[in-house]
Amino acid sequence: MIGWDEILHPDLPKDIVVHSWRGQESLAAAAKQGFMGILSAGYYLDHMRPASFHYSVDPMEGTTAGLTPEQQARILGGEACMWTEYVTPQNVDSRLWPRAAAIAERLWSPQEVKDVDSMYRRLAATSQNLQWLGITHLSSPRLMLERLTDMQPSPPLEILDSVLEPVKFYARGESRPYTSFTPLNRLVDATPPESDAARTFAESVSHLDMSKDRVRRELTLWRDNRDQVMPILQSSALLQEASPLALDVSAVATAGLEALDYLESGKAAPADWLAAQTALLDRAAKPRAELLIVIVPSVRSLVEAAAKGTP
Repeated sequence: MIGWDEILHPDLPKDIVVHSWRGQESLAAAAKQGFMGILSAGYYLDHMRPASFHYSVDPMEGTTAGLTPEQQARILGGEACMWTEYVTPQNVDSRLWPRAAAIAERLWSPQEVKDVDSMYRRLAATSQNLQWLGITHLSSPRLMLERLTDMQPSPPLEILDSVLEPVKFYARGESRPYTSFTPLNRLVDATPPESDAARTFAESVSHLDMSKDRVRRELTLWRDNRDQVMPILQSSALLQEASPLALDVSAVATAGLEALDYLESGKAAPADWLAAQTALLDRAAKPRAELLIVIVPSVRSLVEAAAKGTP
């Protein structure tokens, strides 16, 4: 028998496995009382967290690290969870993969293996292997975008969607009423949980001295995409709610380009410019249409660097 950690009680038979959704603390408490345990906290794929987050969670860290060897031996491992309130046959693969592979590696690897950059390089290869095996985590989102544009390929919509992610944790249920009959056919349902474009952009920004040209090219692409994607969004009843996102992506990219100009000039950006861009970024960081613009943190770092006058 396996039960959530709410069942933990000293009088339970010791062959019951305690399933911890609340973290290492309850896992450790179960082990101290002689129960076997499984960790789910940190491995909920439906929370839409990036692979790096899941990869950083280990059943034997935190409170459990202080257990005796005998108590630690009672911890069996972990479980990757996928609750399906907002999942359809069309997008289920993109919600599971390739992040589930990162969790698998975490649970099957030595505890000290934590090189996130290395993990992402290997995860990219694993993602391709999954596609060859017939998993549709890469193809289905593109097909769902085409369905939103009357079955026409839409590079401008793909460019916009590449810097978006669904809201995290249980924010979807808090944003509007959902039932089992609610159609899951909007942009948020087509958008993968993790933006590779935003992650690689963040890496480029963190190494700006070597990647300035690439950062400028990407910001220019996102800024100029507004004029191409807005007619597409306005022509679809299901896409109209994403129009504010498109406008803000362009504005955020413009702020990033202006920050680059200040950095290249060697002069610190004026205080009024910093205040205006900070207000813009604060607004753009808020969810709309249950989606997040995930290049905002990287552009914010550029803006703050421009205000100091140093990258």
